[in-house]
Formats: sequence, C-alpha cells, structure tokens
Amino acid sequence: MFFSENNEKNDKLVKITALLIHAAKIDENYSDKEREIIKEAILKLGANSKDIKTIMVEGEKMEDNSNQILEFTQEIKRESEDEKIKIVEILWKIIYSNKEADIYETSLMRRLTGLLYIDSKTVGNIKDRIKKENPQ
Repeated sequence: MFFSENNEKNDKLVKITALLIHAAKIDENYSDKEREIIKEAILKLGANSKDIKTIMVEGEKMEDNSNQILEFTQEIKRESEDEKIKIVEILWKIIYSNKEADIYETSLMRRLTGLLYIDSKTVGNIKDRIKKENPQ
C-alpha cells in the first residue's frame, strides 16, 4: 500500500493526480480515456473508491493553479524506487493512450526522470514496454 494515514494519503494522491493530469493535458488533448487511466491508477495506488471523485477534482484544481511540476513531484520523490516506477508506468500509459508521444510529452518525461532520480535506462525500458502494449 502506498500510504498509511487517510488525510496524508489523499493529499499525496491529489499531488500524484495533478501530475498525471498535467501529463494528460500537455498535448492539449485531455481525453476520457486518460481520465479513466488516472482513476484506475489512483485506485491501484491506494485510494478509497468513495474518494476518487474528490481526488480527481482536487487534482484538476491543483494542476490548473500550478505553473510548475516541482510542486507535484516533491512528495513522489520521497517514495521508494518501486513506487516511483509505478508512477512512471502510469505516466507512459497516459501518454501512449492515444497511440503516440509528442515532443512535449517526451520532454516532460525526461524532466521527470531527473526530478524523481530514476535511471533513464529504466524509464526507457518502461516506455518501450508500454509502447508495445499500445501499438500504433
């Protein structure tokens, strides 16, 4: 499980959600499919199903009111390598949900790789696997 305390958990999930929404919006096409991927991911990261709508709304507000991804990544940076990798996998699923990655999406992932201190080879392997799961 990702977190222990419910309020702390939801605060972290809102920040993660904001980052996921940011990735979904970066290509200026925030689709229903991307929203569903985000909702499923939040559940897998430990959200209570009754809190999903609130977490999504708060994540969208946070993303709308922020102009930098550092605010979203600070909490994630403290998590274990495995948890960070789960989030990177989700981000690639969102990016490839429309079958392709544009320059803004790949640029975002390069920045996140550095901010989250994840090896670029690991991120590349995740990208390749997700890309194969979503052929063009």
